[in-house]
Amino acid sequence: MKKYSVIVIGGGTSGMMAAIAAAENGADVLVIEKNKKLGRKLLVTGGGRCNVTNNRDADEIIAHIPGNGRFLYSAFHQFDNYDIINFFESNGVRLKEEDHGRMFPVTDKSKTILEALMAKMEQLGVTILTENPVVTVVYEDHAVKGVLLEDGTEILASAIILSTGGRAMPRTGSTGDGYKWAKKAGHTLKPLYPTEAPILSDEPFIIHKTLQGLSLRDVALSVLNKKEKRVITHQMDMIFTHFGVSGPAALRCSMFVHQTMQRDKTDQVTMTLDVLPNFSVGQLTQQFQQLIKKDGDKSLKNALKGLVPERYLLFAIERLKLDEGQPLKQCTTEQIDGLIAFFKDFRFTANGTHPLEKAFVTGGGIHTKEINPKTMESKLAKGLYFTGEIMDINGYTGGYNITAAFVTGRIAGMHASQISE
Repeated sequence: MKKYSVIVIGGGTSGMMAAIAAAENGADVLVIEKNKKLGRKLLVTGGGRCNVTNNRDADEIIAHIPGNGRFLYSAFHQFDNYDIINFFESNGVRLKEEDHGRMFPVTDKSKTILEALMAKMEQLGVTILTENPVVTVVYEDHAVKGVLLEDGTEILASAIILSTGGRAMPRTGSTGDGYKWAKKAGHTLKPLYPTEAPILSDEPFIIHKTLQGLSLRDVALSVLNKKEKRVITHQMDMIFTHFGVSGPAALRCSMFVHQTMQRDKTDQVTMTLDVLPNFSVGQLTQQFQQLIKKDGDKSLKNALKGLVPERYLLFAIERLKLDEGQPLKQCTTEQIDGLIAFFKDFRFTANGTHPLEKAFVTGGGIHTKEINPKTMESKLAKGLYFTGEIMDINGYTGGYNITAAFVTGRIAGMHASQISE
């Protein structure tokens, strides 16, 4: 019966890094991938360009991982985003920095990253087994013993790293297989939910597609709880769609839509949109007064068209039952105040997000309290390690989830190799 020091189940981002780290530390490593090829999800990240990490300090990166990012502090002390950059550059991949610290290969191709990881595994003598799914992980006396494959083969190992991902983007092979093997070892699974997913709304203006396709730049989108307190605000771009709202601000708010609905025990939450977040109500009031002096004779539509996008302005005028042809100077104080309030605090309801299968990232997963943050080893089964999205860790898009994947993969591989010595 074949035996390896370390078996990595899942040949994705974190799994490949785990295999490399274990092999660099002298372990005999087997990677088992149910797909035909490794790295399917990696190939589609960053719009196919692969945003490998983010060039920010550790505190800022962890702040951008709102789903238990603090769990990663110990791991970051051993291997961080700068180490990820050094890893790729020392393996022949030149990187470039774009907006918000996002790091990409200069080739703008995910394939470059995948090929570098594959070449490193080959150089280190990592064995790769594809198209032979794991049926189960075998445990004995609260420790890992090996795996049973679909073709009936049993392979033994001192350490097993579960790098099977979450349930988001199942077409890439992320179908949640690892959860059942973790549960078999006694682990708790925090409920799964979609994150980084477009937000759904059944408001009449959404159903009637009044604003469909309208993109708004640098707006502040917030999720409110039942006490009308802001749970989260993201100031970024967004777009209205035929089902609700999408774009960076909406994607980042999506996990808070789920959490607030769950916490408030409701099937919808209120969202508020500020399309002029860089101006206070007082500043806007002054701006309106200046516009009245300068362009008071112009119609409401023409006088205000430079302030917000025209479609949004017409939407506001209609909602407030104003006349778009009315001269600006004839507007009452109440009407001006109404427009300013609309621009600063337009409220609408959201009733969830796209399902997990259509999300970019999985929220929930293996409870982090049951995992040693210094090693990524299970506290319940000796020799069992976790990496990446299978754990209850999730971040925003922008290189944060892939950073967590590379970091947890590296740590798990390093420590798994030591247990197998």
